Amino acid sequence: MVTTMTPAGHYIEREAARCARNYAPLPVVAARAAGCTIWDAEGNRWLDMMSGYSAVSFGHAHPRLTRALCEQASTLAVTSRAIHSDQLAPFAEALTALVGLPRVLPMNTGVEAVETAIKAARKWAALVKGVPEARAQIVVCEGNFHGRTTTVIGFSSHAQYRFGFGPFDGGFVAIPFGDAAALEAAINSHTAAFLFEPIQGEGGINVPPAGWLRAVREICSRHRVLMIADEVQTGLGRTGAVLACDHEQVRPDGLCLGKALGGGLLPVSAFVATEELMGVFQPGDHGSTFGGNALAARVAREALAVLIEDKLPERAAALGTAARARLQARRHPAIADVRGRGLLIGVELRRELDAAAVVNELVQHGVITKDTHRNTVRLSPPLVVEQPELEFAIDALFEVLDDAQRNIQAPRRAA
Repeated sequence: MVTTMTPAGHYIEREAARCARNYAPLPVVAARAAGCTIWDAEGNRWLDMMSGYSAVSFGHAHPRLTRALCEQASTLAVTSRAIHSDQLAPFAEALTALVGLPRVLPMNTGVEAVETAIKAARKWAALVKGVPEARAQIVVCEGNFHGRTTTVIGFSSHAQYRFGFGPFDGGFVAIPFGDAAALEAAINSHTAAFLFEPIQGEGGINVPPAGWLRAVREICSRHRVLMIADEVQTGLGRTGAVLACDHEQVRPDGLCLGKALGGGLLPVSAFVATEELMGVFQPGDHGSTFGGNALAARVAREALAVLIEDKLPERAAALGTAARARLQARRHPAIADVRGRGLLIGVELRRELDAAAVVNELVQHGVITKDTHRNTVRLSPPLVVEQPELEFAIDALFEVLDDAQRNIQAPRRAA
């Protein structure tokens, strides 16, 4: 029997033959994209319901952002921070004004922003709080995801992220997510900071109890501990506010941003912090060849303008509320829970079903997304998504779950 491999199949084989196997992509070979739609070379189309883990919050190929990218790339892109560029200060001014913290240290990827926060917190502990050198502790949450550098996976509670990569850096203490009493109990004289996600994304779209962020702010202030929020995924409109911390009107001492900051075009991240915390850095303490380059700064500044001028946080709040309400109202027997805020939605499936199998089947229904921990299907489209597109994705999910539920029940009826 002769079989004919599709062009996509050929490409996937070529990639598998030469690339490291640290990802297991869905069987889609993207050739172009615009807004919330992805096409392959044959013209097949899919609705993007994961937006590059929030990196594509403004949609693919946003015309304003691509125009800024092209204009800046033809003028000045990368010089390193050895000299000034005319783009960094305007970006820093826009970002600090937006988030209410006065100092920015620009980096590239989200985990670089987190690593920057860890270095800042430790040096602050030594210089300002008086913690003995190399004795500072940072409290983190179980189920966290702050990236995949060796420092960060060293305090991950996910076994796969850690296995085989030790020995790890020490100085981290893990507590249950959303437990204010556990935070207070974990603090001692060597505690430098509490590093946390306001909503855990990779951990399963875990939303803390109401009032937890305010309690964290009060506890950290009372004990002279830095409150550092990792909003790499939740920041810049994703949860229905500019920052997820804004839902409880709290301001952290340090803030990690990334993903959406690059407008879906470039890796751009930043650690934003108070004068006191950022003041621990001196020339030579920390840096990045590409961090804060003119091209990244221009695109990021344009992304911040689009965020506010197009009222994307407000869109995320309204569309997310409607989507969660519809998912909950159906009371589908395959769904164990629906969690989230704004357009960061997790649909947890019952144990009999496999979320990874569900997202693979969704590809056949024209929807791209990925599963995450706790057997959860992620629905996190670009913030520019239209209501009919969101409805299409939810309809597709219900169709796949209906089929999966029938397949589970069929053997029982036969018996």
